[in-house]
Amino acid sequence: MSQPHPILSEFDIIFAGGGTTACVAAGRLAACDPSLKILILEAGEHTLDQAAHIQPYQYFTHQAPTSTTLTANVGNPSPRLNGRAPIVQSGRCVGGGSSVNFMIYTRAPASDFDDWEADGWESENLIPLMKKLETYEVQPDGPTHGDNGPIKVSHGGRTTGIWEEFVHVGTTYHKRPYADDTDDLETCNAYSPWAKYIDGTTGRRSDVAHHYIYNQAHNPNLQLWVGKLVKRIIFEDKRALGVKFTCNPVSCPDADQSSTIVRAFKLVVISAGAFGSPAILERSGIGAERVLKQCGIEQLVNLPGVGENYQDHIGCFVPYFAADGAVTLDPLWRGEESVVQESLAQWKSNGKSLIAQNGCDAKLKWRPDEDELRAMGPAFQTPWKEFFQDRPDKAVAIFGLCAGYIPLSSALPLRNYMSAGYFTLYPRSVGSVHIKLGENSKEVLDFTTGFLDDPSDIVPLNFGYKKMRELLRRMPSYRGEVPAGHPCFSDGSAAVCSETSGPVDLTAPDIIYTAEDDEAIDRFHRDNVPTAAHSLGTCAMKPESEKGVVDARLNVYGVAGLKVADMSIAPRNVGTNTHSTALLIGEKAALIIAEDLGIDLRATC
Repeated sequence: MSQPHPILSEFDIIFAGGGTTACVAAGRLAACDPSLKILILEAGEHTLDQAAHIQPYQYFTHQAPTSTTLTANVGNPSPRLNGRAPIVQSGRCVGGGSSVNFMIYTRAPASDFDDWEADGWESENLIPLMKKLETYEVQPDGPTHGDNGPIKVSHGGRTTGIWEEFVHVGTTYHKRPYADDTDDLETCNAYSPWAKYIDGTTGRRSDVAHHYIYNQAHNPNLQLWVGKLVKRIIFEDKRALGVKFTCNPVSCPDADQSSTIVRAFKLVVISAGAFGSPAILERSGIGAERVLKQCGIEQLVNLPGVGENYQDHIGCFVPYFAADGAVTLDPLWRGEESVVQESLAQWKSNGKSLIAQNGCDAKLKWRPDEDELRAMGPAFQTPWKEFFQDRPDKAVAIFGLCAGYIPLSSALPLRNYMSAGYFTLYPRSVGSVHIKLGENSKEVLDFTTGFLDDPSDIVPLNFGYKKMRELLRRMPSYRGEVPAGHPCFSDGSAAVCSETSGPVDLTAPDIIYTAEDDEAIDRFHRDNVPTAAHSLGTCAMKPESEKGVVDARLNVYGVAGLKVADMSIAPRNVGTNTHSTALLIGEKAALIIAEDLGIDLRATC
């Protein structure tokens, strides 16, 4: 890759960004044709064999305020969030989100891709690529799952046990069925185990950096340069000829910050994510006149869709006390030395133990029944009737259980915890990502999340809090709520949170919430609801007349030799943790690029 081989100055293909999609596409192309000179420019650092990236339980470390593996993108304050400025993280290291995410394996319904209405991106064309990229160790020979791909999917090195309690309550009290697999691209509204991007044999995180790029270190034509921040694309007569980059001051604070140009003979691929890709286009003169003029950038192509159509998922992990005998990740996350060393020894020996865990072992892709719809009130009726009602494969939200509580605080007792997660999948609110000039004329992000701008978006969150609380308070391991992580209910309310000695009966009545309680839940979500870090849509693959940025072959409108390939091209949201979609876009991008270059990727790779 970079160090063992002579450094090249000219390449066939340059990837501006080294996240999930770039690694998949570049790795596939390099494996198929090793003579292709391919350069990946990544703003972050290497991840090769580093414990924080390969030991699954350590994913929480990347959330630390001092972490350099994530970029904290600060949004504009929003009245819908009670004046709060939301923060949305994005990966900043080789492999991007694949190297730092929660490793949660979820796939969108096949119909989501049909809804994109892009030629060649129909689900029937994408399912073979979904299978190609994975080895689904959970249940071999599934008709929609792969059995020989680079990315391993398993249940991890050890299950936590409390997931079975969650499923039991869900199938009895909540009256939903059980399914072994709700990631078969159609099954919905059933409780199921939650698989993970963890190699079931080695117990390591299964990421794109190690399985598409680092495993080709022998190839001198595949080069990976880290700590490089792409500023803009170099054009001649509207044809992309290369990129200009600097050293990233975050990853390389002592490095020379002067600009360097590197050239591409055949293609430049922008793959910097929902934040980075529109910024590179705008700095290159491609975007809306209003945005570019404010930044003093001469317009090359008028594409007003650049940076628009920002979408995400939002939700919460809410903490509960768990029984002393419950198996959770809390001792590992607290760094209890004896537990860490014993678990590491087993993991190094056979890939097992809670080191090979993320704590998330069960989920429900939830659709409300008639009683729940009535309880949600009139505000949700329009999205239900217009989008969900006649599409039984579309879940409104994911409900999930985590064996532990990630936002560990020294103020919390050294106890076992469990968290109730609920995240909406198709919110109607839309935001935008642009560049602008801030103080001292320095470029800053002009980021509007749009979170909760549509009044219907908060309804499933408020309901999700209540339903998940009912589920957890019936689990045998339940020992009450951690009040600091819940809405602040008034004294005397039936909803007041506190520690308790055990669960309520399965047939116990639900908590009755007053109008004041409902206001507390609403306020809690507006004050606290975080991103799922599933940002997408800002370089949408749509017709140019509909504010599209790229066509179905990922070509940027109005120029030649330039593509975008990452989650920013998704024209509509997807009902899943988006890592699975980013992998898929990488495989599809590799196929498209190979076809453009006259390489038969299907037959040879």
